[in-house]
Amino acid sequence: MRELIFILAFGLLAADTSKPFAPAPIEFEDIAGKVGLRFVTHNSPTPNKNQIETMVAGVALLDYDGDGYLDIYLVNGAAIPSLQKESSAYWNRLFHNNHDGTFTDVTERAGLAGAGYGMGVAVGDYDNDGRPDLFLANVTGNQLFHNNGDGTFTDVTAKAGLVGAQMNGKKMWSVSAGWFDYNNDGRLDLFVVNYCVWEVNKDPYCPLKHGVRAYCHPKLYANLHNTLYRNNGDGTFTDVSAETGIVSHMGKGMSVSFADYDGDGFLDAFVANDTTPAFLLHNLGGKRFEEVGVQAGVAYAPDGTTLSGMGSDFRDVNNDGLPDIWYTAVEHQRFPLLINARHGDFDDATVASGLQPTTEMSGWGNGMFDLDNDGWKDLFVARSNVVDNINELIPTRRFPEPNSIFRNLGNGKFEEVSGTAGPDLKLEAPHRGVAFGDLDNDGRVDAVVSVLGGQVKLLHNVSESSNHWILLKLVGTKSNRMGIGAQIHITTEDGRSQWNEVTTSVGYASSSDSRVHFGLGANRTIKDMEIRWPSGIKQTLHNVAADRVMTIEEPRQ
Repeated sequence: MRELIFILAFGLLAADTSKPFAPAPIEFEDIAGKVGLRFVTHNSPTPNKNQIETMVAGVALLDYDGDGYLDIYLVNGAAIPSLQKESSAYWNRLFHNNHDGTFTDVTERAGLAGAGYGMGVAVGDYDNDGRPDLFLANVTGNQLFHNNGDGTFTDVTAKAGLVGAQMNGKKMWSVSAGWFDYNNDGRLDLFVVNYCVWEVNKDPYCPLKHGVRAYCHPKLYANLHNTLYRNNGDGTFTDVSAETGIVSHMGKGMSVSFADYDGDGFLDAFVANDTTPAFLLHNLGGKRFEEVGVQAGVAYAPDGTTLSGMGSDFRDVNNDGLPDIWYTAVEHQRFPLLINARHGDFDDATVASGLQPTTEMSGWGNGMFDLDNDGWKDLFVARSNVVDNINELIPTRRFPEPNSIFRNLGNGKFEEVSGTAGPDLKLEAPHRGVAFGDLDNDGRVDAVVSVLGGQVKLLHNVSESSNHWILLKLVGTKSNRMGIGAQIHITTEDGRSQWNEVTTSVGYASSSDSRVHFGLGANRTIKDMEIRWPSGIKQTLHNVAADRVMTIEEPRQ
């Protein structure tokens, strides 16, 4: 019944907002090798099939030196069983954008090689100095790197108190993290996603077929709770997981994404869990969180089963002003598209929207971005099976998979267009994390995808289109400096509306561009733009010209 209501409601919406122009083609070209982006994700696979080996690694896009161009940070694994970066082959890597389409490895000078066995990365300006900092979610100790503003970073983990929370005397395995201001005090707080109880070379023996060992099903590992750290404003953080209710909810977290889904002015959190019910953590006025996944209709698949949740994105995909949820899962499970139905409820629109093909896919990182600048956010998923020798059990299944794109048709439907999105998108690989952003400031959203045991991909958006765009960099004054959590509503010349928000927490273990992208279709001007800052301040701009990167500062009131 809920799905029927959604179809009818979306049909009415689409009647007023369907596209008046032919859709532009979406096409990507992998240019990593051409531009100097040389990096291999080393996971140190062993015959013991340690669970961590199949999980690495995340990607971050950030402008670390403030030159107006996005740089690339790539997380890496470590040796097993030491779980240490025993050689430079295991280093995390920072690549500087040279503004001419090339990148230079500046890891050593920046001091960002990292330590231990890496998983995820989160970008946020935690001290409001105007420079993005980096948090690393690791199997081993987590790390916080402070941006010094001179091209270098300092490891301030110990001072900040962010080495990692423990359970039963052992540091929890962290997979992902995200920055958000949960109490609206103008300082970014940190949410760390923890996966399961694990020890090196102590995984259960899980035979696949004829004695061939495989990575074990997650159900064989004990759950963990996530961690919430409050920013104290002096370079330190306090673990407030207990007092905010976060520790009460045990699962196998894979990703976290944030949005104010009920419009009360406080950011809520969605956590995609692997084989345990997904969490929707409703923010109760910046003091506590209540877990409402079941009541909201996001915890389970429509048939009541739990999903192998991976990456997630939490933003408005149907242009009705309400943030929706899309997250990935594994084969035989559809990737749920959950449409915000107001009043705290979400409708499962996965089948109605045409996402049935995801049943045959396994997805990791993902994102909802307007890839063709037509005014509707499309869906991108980085794909791969979890089990590296799956073809020995099921000959028709493969470990590597191609990435996929679903074009938003603007009428409640999506169409898979991967087959026409360029030959590079068709290439199979064990893809993992993906970060999104406009790397060359040409108005088209690009994607950087990590490959397990393989060369990273820089998928340059080469879609040919006359559609217009705008890219907004928000600077908070009373709100946090990066403006994370700010909500933007635009109305174009043709009377159509769009909503988006500032966030870096997108997909699996990764961090995307904090600048907010809007595709504008045939419109050269944004008639009205309203920004609701986390502080509660509302700002309105009129007649904003398109096709540019624009910086907007929060009014000082």
